[in-house]
Amino acid sequence: MSLISEGANVGAPGGARLVDASLYEPSNAEVGDYIALLKPRVMSLVVFTALVGLAVAPGSIHPFVAFTALLCIAVGAGASGALNMWFDADIDALMTRTQRRPVPAGRVRPGEALAFGLTLSVFAVVVLGLMVNLLSAALLAFTIFFYAVIYTMWLKRSTPQNIVIGGAAGAFPPMIGWAAVTGTVSVESLLLFAIIFFWTPPHFWALAIYKKSDYGRAGVPMLPNVAGDAHTRLQILLYTLILVPLGVAPWALGYTSALYGAVAVATGAAMVALAVQVYREVSPADRACRHLFAFSILYLFLLYAVLLVDRGWGGLIARVAA
Repeated sequence: MSLISEGANVGAPGGARLVDASLYEPSNAEVGDYIALLKPRVMSLVVFTALVGLAVAPGSIHPFVAFTALLCIAVGAGASGALNMWFDADIDALMTRTQRRPVPAGRVRPGEALAFGLTLSVFAVVVLGLMVNLLSAALLAFTIFFYAVIYTMWLKRSTPQNIVIGGAAGAFPPMIGWAAVTGTVSVESLLLFAIIFFWTPPHFWALAIYKKSDYGRAGVPMLPNVAGDAHTRLQILLYTLILVPLGVAPWALGYTSALYGAVAVATGAAMVALAVQVYREVSPADRACRHLFAFSILYLFLLYAVLLVDRGWGGLIARVAA
């Protein structure tokens, strides 16, 4: 990467090469900068969906073990964010949405972000394996690898399908929570995975349409930049039409009560209506995309929140009290 070698060699008399010693000095980063490396907003969603997976899973788990599992999942998510910011510092510096992040802004050195991310990754996986079980640790390790290497280092810069394939990384947390309790992967946990997996493309492509110029400057082949807005709007609609039945499936398959079913149907109908508006949108202001992007966050939160109340919260309290 160019950031690693930038400013390293300076010409000197007699052909000598001088090394800029400041590259090896610690930065003046504050605690807030390292917290920013963890992508706390993304981490909060990861922890929430992992909590739902843990709470709805059958079986029992000691409250301390449950807390440890969630802590490790949170730390692993933060580690992924730090590794992502380390590798993407060059393109982050070109995008208005990301140029104030700690690494491109110069508050944290690239090597510090890398070391921070690797240290947290090892800690999270090892502790989860020792304190919870090996399957959940293996899933967490794969999730970190998938996001930091498969998505960040390869897919993001090489294919407009980056969000589709890379979305798997964000879909694993409820499976990890489930595995922390049961030590297994089941159809229900795969369904929780599928909901987030198919939610990710319409969510991020809506953002990509109205941030298209940012991705263009950075050279990231997001779908609107490669295939155009019209094709992207069609893909948003198609993925939404797949997502909504998946959102209803936990009720249709008998895993939840009518409360979840009613919320899933109502919010799913709203998602489809907004996706249709996006498909028909021709305004340069991209208002429909902004509305879909914002509502998609609420949609996913409501599905998982109602699932937690409907299926998991009472059982989780009973397990903690036992």
